[in-house]
Amino acid sequence: MSVNKVEEIKDVSRQLRGSIVETLESDASHFTEEDYQLLKFHGTYQQDDRDLRTQLKREGKDKAWSFMVRTKQPGGKMTADQYLAMDLLAEDIANGTLRITTRQGLQFHGILIKSLRDSMQRVVDSGMTTWGACGDVVRNTMGPASPFSDVAHADARLLADELNEVFLAKSTAYTQIWLNGEAVEFDAQGDIREEPVYGEHYLPRKFKIGIVVPPRNDVDVFSQDLGFISHVEGDKVVGYTVVVGGGFGMSHGQTKTFPVLAKPLFFVKREHAIEAAVAVVTAQRDYGDRTDRKHARLKYTIEDRGLDWFREQVVSRMQGAVEPPRDVTFITVADNLGWHEQGDGKLFCCVPVSMGRIKDTPGVQYRAAFRKIAQRFGVPMKFTPNTNAIFHDIASSDKDAFNAILSEHGLLLGDELTEARKTAHACVALPTCGLSLAESERYFPDLMDEIDQSLRSLGLEKEPILIRMTGCPNGCARPYNADISFVGRAPGKYAVFVGGSIRGDRLVGLEHKSAPSTELARIVHGYLEEYATNRAEGELFSDFWGRTHVNGSAPDPEQFHVELAERAEKLAGKSGGCSVEA
Repeated sequence: MSVNKVEEIKDVSRQLRGSIVETLESDASHFTEEDYQLLKFHGTYQQDDRDLRTQLKREGKDKAWSFMVRTKQPGGKMTADQYLAMDLLAEDIANGTLRITTRQGLQFHGILIKSLRDSMQRVVDSGMTTWGACGDVVRNTMGPASPFSDVAHADARLLADELNEVFLAKSTAYTQIWLNGEAVEFDAQGDIREEPVYGEHYLPRKFKIGIVVPPRNDVDVFSQDLGFISHVEGDKVVGYTVVVGGGFGMSHGQTKTFPVLAKPLFFVKREHAIEAAVAVVTAQRDYGDRTDRKHARLKYTIEDRGLDWFREQVVSRMQGAVEPPRDVTFITVADNLGWHEQGDGKLFCCVPVSMGRIKDTPGVQYRAAFRKIAQRFGVPMKFTPNTNAIFHDIASSDKDAFNAILSEHGLLLGDELTEARKTAHACVALPTCGLSLAESERYFPDLMDEIDQSLRSLGLEKEPILIRMTGCPNGCARPYNADISFVGRAPGKYAVFVGGSIRGDRLVGLEHKSAPSTELARIVHGYLEEYATNRAEGELFSDFWGRTHVNGSAPDPEQFHVELAERAEKLAGKSGGCSVEA
């Protein structure tokens, strides 16, 4: 059985070293394709400014190469000193902004190759890392962001740290390449250290883990390859319901690719949680598809072989016993915006950050405000999966002074926002993402302004409606379980999906295969008008759509690639087949 090209690159990489050092020590402006694949494991993506591509090509010049560097911190935690170090990094060698990721890390854009090693060193000097933030390994472990002091949240934080330690790759490539500050000579084999979890070939594709404390599904647990759902009895976390096989990446028009929600696998006692995680990851390591990267995620392993088969593989690798999954109930994926008691006498404040982009503009100065808060109060931070920022361990006596800094810099706490705006999110997309087909972060706020007008005109401004946008179908902003989402197809054109849930537990269906950006607000207004007119008393949009529309079985690949009307015709026997736009 032949493997794909990336597998071949990993096999000869000497545990993720490749020729990265040689390129860093040369005058090259960018890396080879082979080393670009390895760089991801180290926490960086090679990019170029796509706004300049056409002009530079016309002038016969090379692309405007740069790098995105991503931090890895389980549960999104960060000290005030670490944040100040990252703020300075953004100013000195990035593009002057910090981007909160949907996995609770930070991204820096616009870093040039000559500053790449410096950026890695500065992240590590702060006490964090970029190692494993990308690549075919377990990515940053997500956890509930709200810093409540109850046993469930405390144990979720502990479990996130434990998982992070277990799944951190053991190769010394990272320290040798980025932290020694000089080229390293290797023998024929290099400094090979056994990877007890990943083995010789690492994983077939990226792997995502999230931990959640019901009833708030803020980590979107059903979008994870592996999810842990907390169960508390008395004053103790007795264990976790384990869900597996979630994943949202797909390709337009390729029905072999589709989003999947994670499925309940079993309940495991707390003392066996790590063992269960290792069993799930190693089963995917051994059985995941290494021939086709579009078919390499855990969701396809389970869809192809069946959940019962996968459960047998996992249990056979464990010593601890498992039990049937336990019932769970979720109410929302939203964050606890604003001020809250932690439960230990201290306060936390969750500040909404538009699109997760920490920057200063004439109207709102996120960077200046966050820097001043970190300097004055020295309190720790957490980043949320909805790309907002939480400051916690705040003394109640500091609340007024804290609010004054927010007000001075134009920051809001969410009271002035529609409920839909509070959870709305977009991926980065253009100009830095090489996969993006359309705008997302730069366009979505303007679209939400128009949608907000519709919400207010229909009296729906207080209704929790989950709206998300991505510039391509890979799903970084988790569009496939939103109430309404837009996925880029081409410049100025988007697929429109409807029918997910504010709880994160239902998948969308394709409503419009390719709608121009100028029509999106009008299309959404129609959905909202239908909801306002026909909903039952107190019915959420999620429940209204689930009651009145059918997306298909979960998952039915056609529901993500073929429009609802066309699917209906086919089911009614009026069409001999479906024409899927590539």
